[in-house]
Amino acid sequence: MRNNRTSLLLGCVLLCSASLLYLGMSGIDCPPKSHRHRWMEFTLGSANQNLSMPTHFPEDTPLIFIGGFPRSGTTLMRAMLDAHSSVRCGEETRVIPRLLAMRATWSRSVKERIRLDEAGVTDQVLDSAVRAFLLEVIVGHGEPAPRLCNKDPFALKSLSYLARIFPKAKFVLMLRDGRATVHSMISRKVTISGFDLSSYRDCLTKWSSAVETMFSQCQGAAGGSCLAVHYERLVLHPEEEMRKLLHFLELPWDTAVLHHEDLIGKAGGVSLSKVERSTDQVMKPVNTDALSKWVGHIPSDVINDMAEIAPMLARLGYDPQANPPDYTRPEPIVSLLNLSQSLRAAETPHPS
Repeated sequence: MRNNRTSLLLGCVLLCSASLLYLGMSGIDCPPKSHRHRWMEFTLGSANQNLSMPTHFPEDTPLIFIGGFPRSGTTLMRAMLDAHSSVRCGEETRVIPRLLAMRATWSRSVKERIRLDEAGVTDQVLDSAVRAFLLEVIVGHGEPAPRLCNKDPFALKSLSYLARIFPKAKFVLMLRDGRATVHSMISRKVTISGFDLSSYRDCLTKWSSAVETMFSQCQGAAGGSCLAVHYERLVLHPEEEMRKLLHFLELPWDTAVLHHEDLIGKAGGVSLSKVERSTDQVMKPVNTDALSKWVGHIPSDVINDMAEIAPMLARLGYDPQANPPDYTRPEPIVSLLNLSQSLRAAETPHPS
């Protein structure tokens, strides 16, 4: 009896050993690491080390935020940056501008702020939560890279707030002739809450207001952390503009940014959304096809009142009376952002 039991036990041990050996040789993998964990390893250099991953992302993460009014070249800009070997932007998250708008609403309401303070939900608590949420979304929705960027056009309506919670961030504000922007929006039926797509007058008025909000915050960004890029200059002189941009972002030159279309759908390249309206356009090489498509489509009464309807045209250097302006002129479009920065530097007294 004892021999039978011993043989049975030995048989079980051998069967278990064989099973474990088989499983080990069958190549069963561990569950894949999340984008978050891989980015932590990639950025903090913790791979292959017996170091535990921190529970929070570093607050000084040098993010890049691309924004501007929709149809102003934000998708083209992020695709060109996505082609850089050190950058990953990815598709629009859609949730980031909504959370930022909600946070702004809480700040504007005095009554709501009092209620939150009484509950111990202070600005510091809220900012910490918003920062963590944004980082989780930006890191988690794509592959890891040395520099991560986010492209949600209206996120830059909260540029000043973003600069406060991400002091090392850089901001890229895309600017485009409002007439071209609005015509593109109307002709492609790009719906934006509060905009009447049957009225050029209404859309141009609201374009001017929205762009003023973002442009003013870009002007006031501390430490020159915001760069305004004109869409027209980008498509007419892509290498010149991208060299300026990469210098601003403190990134090395990479010729791939001039040929983003070659990297679409490739590993480590450019990932495009099937539902974003600009996807079909950015699949092409950088081109000037869309510069003057708006000419002849805007009603004459709106053309006559253009300077009053959209005062930001002149402020950004676009002639409101020219249909179209001469986008091909060799001199750069006047940027009051650069002008104001120069004036502030000239007016600042020397420390001595």
